[in-house]
Amino acid sequence: MTGLTPAVAMARPMWSYPSRWILVVVAALSLATGTTGQATTSIQKSAVVEVDQATVNQILDVFHKAESAIARGDLDGIMALYATQYNYHGLKQADVRKIWFDLFEEYRDLSDVHFFSKIAKVGSGSNAIIEITCTGNLLGFSKTSGLRVPIDSWYEEVHDLTLEGGVWHIRGNAGDRPRVLPFGTAPHPLF
Repeated sequence: MTGLTPAVAMARPMWSYPSRWILVVVAALSLATGTTGQATTSIQKSAVVEVDQATVNQILDVFHKAESAIARGDLDGIMALYATQYNYHGLKQADVRKIWFDLFEEYRDLSDVHFFSKIAKVGSGSNAIIEITCTGNLLGFSKTSGLRVPIDSWYEEVHDLTLEGGVWHIRGNAGDRPRVLPFGTAPHPLF
């Protein structure tokens, strides 16, 4: 083995990826401020947007309606935004309704943050879907402890939206259903 140098793969630290800073900053600011009922949905300046402005406005409207329903604790309002054929790795509309019901029972002053880094249309006509690459979180105050609690967070999750009755609805998330979730992770069925 003369002249051979063993190959060593060097992993880049998490902090060398600028987009990962967004999740950390969002979580830290959300927890530190302790303010109630804040929500925001925004498109990153560096985002790849492959749809027209009218479609972007319609998509933002869906997420703004979700923010408003979440802030009000309006179960029917949030469920109206889900597609009738909603499917997130086997979870259907009734499952997500139960999750939201339990969240509204356990937490108050829920707030969510969504940062879109890509918006793309896949397919055409009635089969078209919108794929939104999103980083964000969901926070709330526990009714039991009174503490602000991070309920959910996600990094570059791909949300799928589909047209129903001429309006975009949340259909689920892209990707295959994992057979086993990695240690320390939970499903992200809410959007």
